[in-house]
Amino acid sequence: MTDIPPTTAPRKARLAYAVLLVIVAAVAVAIWALTRPGPVVIQGEVAAPRVDVSARISGRVAEIGADTGDSVTQGQLLVRLENPQLLTAYGQAEAALAAADSNAAAVAVIRPENVRAAEAQLAAAQADLALARDAQQRNIALESRGVRSQAVVEQGIRNLEAAERQVDAAQAQLDLVRAGATPEQRAAAKAQAEQARAALAQQQANLDDLQVYAPMDGQITGRMIEMGENIGPGAPLFTLVQPADAWFTFNIREDLLHGVEVGGTLTVRVPALDRDVAATVTLLNIQGDFASWRATGDFDLRSFELRATPDAPVEGLRPGMSALLPDGL
Repeated sequence: MTDIPPTTAPRKARLAYAVLLVIVAAVAVAIWALTRPGPVVIQGEVAAPRVDVSARISGRVAEIGADTGDSVTQGQLLVRLENPQLLTAYGQAEAALAAADSNAAAVAVIRPENVRAAEAQLAAAQADLALARDAQQRNIALESRGVRSQAVVEQGIRNLEAAERQVDAAQAQLDLVRAGATPEQRAAAKAQAEQARAALAQQQANLDDLQVYAPMDGQITGRMIEMGENIGPGAPLFTLVQPADAWFTFNIREDLLHGVEVGGTLTVRVPALDRDVAATVTLLNIQGDFASWRATGDFDLRSFELRATPDAPVEGLRPGMSALLPDGL
């Protein structure tokens, strides 16, 4: 058996100890790397203004001016409807307005032939009055000589009074014809004409609603109608989005909101475009979302909606794309 020199044994022990320390350090570093918390990645999505275009009245689809995927501009025709009942109603309203206008015009007109007829009646009444006066004067003269009886004289007086009343009535009729309709009658006729005009305008508005136009610039993402289909009021026809005004939306846990405020800046990662986008916080909802929470040992963490708008237009940014805050807030 060979003996180990006393000088080499301590050296090997120190070497083994050093190797052991290296191994322990490497294991500790590996455990720390595996167990340390990673960076907080907050995921959201791209959103944009969205409008469900519908018609205000019912009708049959006669023309479709856009399809899914088309880009449209505000005021562009999307669909044209047909409704024969509305055309009939418009014709009725148009005829009612013509009748009301004619009535209002007739009320305001003083016809000369009516004036002449009233003047003739007055002249006849005046002639009858003059004849009654002459007859009464003769009766009085004859009665004084005993030729006429008192009864005849009294009958002449009654005839004279009747003739005077006929003159007064004829004069009143002439004044009435010359004055025309009363202010109340003219106001009523004018109001009826205005009512008919408003009814016609309503029917015209209904006809105008048979054409449905794009309310804003955007892109058609859904078409829910076909040619010849009957649709009712309020039924969705198209879904229109406006990618040019897209924004980022996130639901942020309350424990991650320290220092976040409206007007702050963020760097948002858009994986679909493989680029980072600078954005400004435009909304931090004051109401927590009680549907998004995480239970902890002491309390529940709520989430709050955060919106951020790109600082510059982003080519290719579309609603529904994922948006990341890889470094958190």
